[in-house]
Order: sequence, then C-alpha cells, then structure tokens
Amino acid sequence: MLFEHVYDKSLAQASYFIGCQVKGEAIVIDPQRDIDVYLDLAKANNMKITKVTETHIHADFLSGSRELVAATGAEIYLSDEGGEDWQYEFPHIGLKHNDKIKLGNLTFEVLHTPGHTPESISFLLTDHPASDEPVMVFTGDFVFVGDVGRPDLLEKAAGLAGTQDKGAKQMYDSIQRFAKLPDHIQVWPGHGAGSACGKSLGAVPSSTIGYEKIRNWAFQYEDDQEGFIDYLLDGQPEPPKYFAMMKHLNKVNRPLLVEVPKHSELTKEEFLAAYENGMTVIDTRNKTEFAKGFIPNSINIQGNNSFSTWAGWFLNYKEKFILVADENNIKDLTRKLMRIGLDNIYGYVSNIEDLGLELETQDIIDINEFESYIGNDDAQIVDVRGTSEYETYHVGGADHIFVGSLPDNLDKLDQNKQIVIHCQSGDRATVAQSYLAKKGFKDIKNYSAGMKEWMALKVK
Repeated sequence: MLFEHVYDKSLAQASYFIGCQVKGEAIVIDPQRDIDVYLDLAKANNMKITKVTETHIHADFLSGSRELVAATGAEIYLSDEGGEDWQYEFPHIGLKHNDKIKLGNLTFEVLHTPGHTPESISFLLTDHPASDEPVMVFTGDFVFVGDVGRPDLLEKAAGLAGTQDKGAKQMYDSIQRFAKLPDHIQVWPGHGAGSACGKSLGAVPSSTIGYEKIRNWAFQYEDDQEGFIDYLLDGQPEPPKYFAMMKHLNKVNRPLLVEVPKHSELTKEEFLAAYENGMTVIDTRNKTEFAKGFIPNSINIQGNNSFSTWAGWFLNYKEKFILVADENNIKDLTRKLMRIGLDNIYGYVSNIEDLGLELETQDIIDINEFESYIGNDDAQIVDVRGTSEYETYHVGGADHIFVGSLPDNLDKLDQNKQIVIHCQSGDRATVAQSYLAKKGFKDIKNYSAGMKEWMALKVK
C-alpha cells in the first residue's frame, strides 16, 4: 500500500492519496481543488487515479473531486446517506453504510457517521496482503485528534434551523458506535488545529481509536448524552461567512477549474480604471507594511495561512477584485483563493508607490495610549476577537464586535467617540481597521499589540 497525507496549512485541511502498488491504482479522499499535487503523486509513483471519494458535503473548502475526475477519468463515489435533502446533485456512484470500495488489494468499508452533517461517512481501510483486520479509518469531519466535528454549522452558516440539536444527538450515537471499533485502528481526520470545523482540534496529524478513547473529550460521556450535547455546542468558533457558499457549490453542478489560473500584473492605467470604478482592492502585505502606507479604501488581509478564511468573510463571490502582492506570491495566493472558490481575481499590482495615489496610514498606538482610553466616556474600545476569546477575558468596558461580523454591525460603532480597536495580536484588528476605513471610519486607533501584550504585562 502507498499512503500519502496531503495537508493544506491555509485551511488546516487533510486529504489522502492511497494506492495499491500491485495494481498501480490509487484513490483520493477529500481532494483539494488545486489537484496538481495528486497528479504529481500519481506520476511519481507510476499509478493511475481510478477512484475519488469524499466523506461529506464540505462547508470549509471547495472540493476538487470533480476536477480530479475531469482530469483523470476516475470514478467518483459519494454518500447517499442522510435523506433526500442531503444528496449530491450530480452523477456519482452512491455509497451506503457497509458498502465497500475495492482498490486492488485494498478495501474501504463505508461507515455512516452522521453528526457533523447527516450524510457524513467514514472509510475503514483493510490492507489485505498485510491483514484481514482494518488498519486505518478516514473520518473526515467526524472524529478529529482530540475533538469531534461541530453539528451547528448547517444552522449557523447555512441557516438550516433546528439542525444543530438533531446533529448533536446523531454525533453522540455515532461516537458510541465508533468507540466499539478495535483500539489499534489509526484515525486519519479531515482537519487539524486551526480549522473552524471544531473548537479544540489537535496539532498532530493522526491518532488511534484507543488513544482517542483516552484523551478525546467526546469519548468521556458514555452514559451522558445531555452533558455531551451541552459541551459539544458550547464555545464553538464563529463559522466563516463563506461556508454557506461552499455547502452549495459542493452539492450542485458548477464550473470546473483543472489548472491553477495565471494572473497578470496590471498596468497603472488598468489598475486606476478598475479602482476608480469601485473594484475592491485586497492588500496582502504584512500588517506593519500596510500600516505605513496603503491605497485608500483597500482592505488588508495578509497572505498568511489565514488569508483564504478572511477573504471568504469579506469578498463577494460575484465581484472581481484586485490583489496587492509581490509577483512571487501570486501563485500561492491564487491557490488559497481557488480552494474556497474565489476565482474572480482581476489582476494584481506589486508597487503601490507607482500608482500616483496619495497613500493613507493607520494610527497604531502603544499600550500606554490604549490604557488612557479605558473608562474614558469619549472613547469606545472595540474587541474584534471571537466570542469565546472575549468571554474568557476582556478589558473592562470594551464592546465586542467580531471582525467577521463588522459588515452587519456598523451601527454599533459610535462615530461621536474615539474608536479604539484591538484583537489578540494585531492581524484581525488590521483587517477591521482597514475595512472600517473603507466604510468611512477614518479616525480609528489600533492597539495592534492587542491582548497578547496586555495579558503579558497587565494580568498577573
């Protein structure tokens, strides 16, 4: 058996390339949309990708299953569990509980594991030349290392009322069944630490059923369904706005993108024509560089591992946009965006000094100035971190508006007061400050060092 764990750090998303070396055939589980990594693996190992499958209809990334099928001619196997409302709306080979996918000397048994979503399935792998006992299980967003998938996404992100309570009960039942599998089986999940698909995912890539039964909180509620559900639903992070779009696009027919697009650097004239016509500009530079000088009305979303997540919060899927980025970073940024279906890149510019525009700067303040605004009736301190972070600890008197929810909460900002924003260490605050500046809030102060510095110096 050939086994490759493919991990996208930008979305903390795992996919799997598994091959039977005797037959020279491979299957890919939960592929990302830029599929060249799997094509390269197949070529390097003299294999043909003959099967593609998914654990569920994904909400956090745009699956590359259909791109991979288009490029290779592979068969696509997808869940037919969950009822009529949870069916894929394009041709596929349907999978039910206890069905098997055979790949040479390998067998993948389907386990229906609802909870995160009604149609969710896992794959129990047996490597027959080695043993008749299963050795691995690919759990998707069902069981993670140290956590389990959240059942509230369908309700919070897609607006499907009543689904989180039903999903939580299904998750409890699925966990009880899962715990009966042999302890030695390796667990390979669909996500790692940093994913919004759970609240406490571990940073190591895999585990075993036996180890999860010891350390994973979800396995400690054997006779306490109510306690399990309460803990499961409490403190889940805010689901990114783009999740609803991913749920839709992964379920229906859509245009395919089998290669990573190439984008051109815009001339000054091309940029200014689009910019003056109102096209959104996303500046991907480091927050420190951005603060020193930026194009008016541009939004700073740094091109790091969180880039696609925040882009999904603030970009409109139907509108073109421009990137400010170095030429060497464009391919990586394009990959990150295409993984969540943001394909409308109009072009990019790398040198904002040559555009003939008067640049603006951000007002970054230190801890002493920040402290002077605490308790000041003429100031409004706004904490843009997540709800659980704010509830764990916040500066006295600070209002809470999560950065991703700013577009819907501008009325909560008092323009008659000095607005002071902060987050944990500055990244989200810079997104917030730049977005608010675009919306006409020009005199905002940013305590960029945030709660990371404040807690270190002020909280004993």
